[in-house]
Amino acid sequence: MSTSASTKSQFATLVTVFFFWGFLAASNGVFIPFCKEHFSLTQFQSQLIDLAFYLAYFVGSLFLYLTERLMKIDFLNKIGYKMGIAYGLFISAAGAIAMIGAVNIGNYWLILSALFLIAIGFSLQQTCAQPFAIALGNPETGAHRLNLAGGINSFGTTIGPLIVSYFLFGGLTRNVQVEISSVNQMYVFLAGLFIAVAVFFIFSNLPKITQDEHIEAGRGALKYPQLVFGMIGIFVYVGVEVTIQSNLGALLKLPEFGGYDESEISHFISLFWGSLMIGRWTGAITVFNLPKLWKNILTVVVPYIAFAVVLGANKLGGTDVSDLYVYAFVIAIQVVGFFIGQEKPAKTLLTFSMLGMAAMMVGMLTTGKIAIFAFVSGGLFCSVMWPCIFSLSVAGLGKYTSHGSTFLIMMILGGALIPPFQGWLADVMNDIHMSYFITVFLFGYLAYFAIKAKKVLKAQGIDYETSASTAH
Repeated sequence: MSTSASTKSQFATLVTVFFFWGFLAASNGVFIPFCKEHFSLTQFQSQLIDLAFYLAYFVGSLFLYLTERLMKIDFLNKIGYKMGIAYGLFISAAGAIAMIGAVNIGNYWLILSALFLIAIGFSLQQTCAQPFAIALGNPETGAHRLNLAGGINSFGTTIGPLIVSYFLFGGLTRNVQVEISSVNQMYVFLAGLFIAVAVFFIFSNLPKITQDEHIEAGRGALKYPQLVFGMIGIFVYVGVEVTIQSNLGALLKLPEFGGYDESEISHFISLFWGSLMIGRWTGAITVFNLPKLWKNILTVVVPYIAFAVVLGANKLGGTDVSDLYVYAFVIAIQVVGFFIGQEKPAKTLLTFSMLGMAAMMVGMLTTGKIAIFAFVSGGLFCSVMWPCIFSLSVAGLGKYTSHGSTFLIMMILGGALIPPFQGWLADVMNDIHMSYFITVFLFGYLAYFAIKAKKVLKAQGIDYETSASTAH
């Protein structure tokens, strides 16, 4: 990443939207119980909130692509990534305003539509922000900038539910009846915030990054094999990340896994999402131009600082976290993985994919706390995969980068489809534990992509295995 103050300031401006995505997506966990109680929904119906949220990414990206193809205009290259993010924020603000009306009318389907519109805005923001982060510096260090941005996203995921709980309940107390006025206030606040940040982006010093070359008719970005394999990679990555957590609650209810009640598993779920923050904070160290010795020291220290933040957030919520301390050993394995990866996207992705496969197999072959922490560690090993997959997938696309980004964001659909597929497998097998075999194959594909992408890019004269530490 460029060491200029200007570039650092521009990147700091850009990562504000990454915080929003994590903040609001995780806060849906607070909103779901409200809807379930207020509208007397079944568990399946209440989960449509998350389905609508993830599905919007696919629909939004597909709509953008089809519009560009039919109108024969590259919309994002025409307006630039900066304005694309601003427009996305305005769309999310419109969704937040629509949510106010939907809640007051008391129609659950309108609420789902409003959430869908908010996420449509997020899909446009993500389509622009991901390649924008890569463009703000050396492409070879783009994965590290995405790691830092992902760390900000995960911080939003960690504190979002706490802030929203305080906003709605006036504290962190559970089982408090939420008034409609409180929901209105929250979305008025969010709508105002989205609009304010959109205006801030418009008048910020972020450059208008575009590719002005003419884009010919034909397959366009899809003619690049690294993108096609990367699209499957994003679908698989988001799917495995979400499915591990989504089915964990049912697993923890089994006697051999502790027979936990639903009220007793929140800290395990929190640790899974916190693991994403632990890994991304660690992966972001390379963004800063530090001497090698300091990088090595921080690679060991930072994950434990992040772990302390996760434990502290849970303690603040009144949860006993003493049974999570042993997870420090699993974090040590991840630290070793970072040193093996050597700051190289393909090598890092291969390393953590193999660790993910090993963790899932340990989880399937054991029970109790060993299995629980093995499955939870999937969050650690998933944490730095997105930036690796994304940067490898758009490498060398040139004028097709924005189209490639659109296709990749579209593949977030994996988070909406793979978890229910595993649930179906569990029903058919009558065994939620063994249904986790699917995660081994998913991590296996990601390992394959790491190897394949390296070969494909080398054939195109692109070597992303040059150590990023020498490419600042």
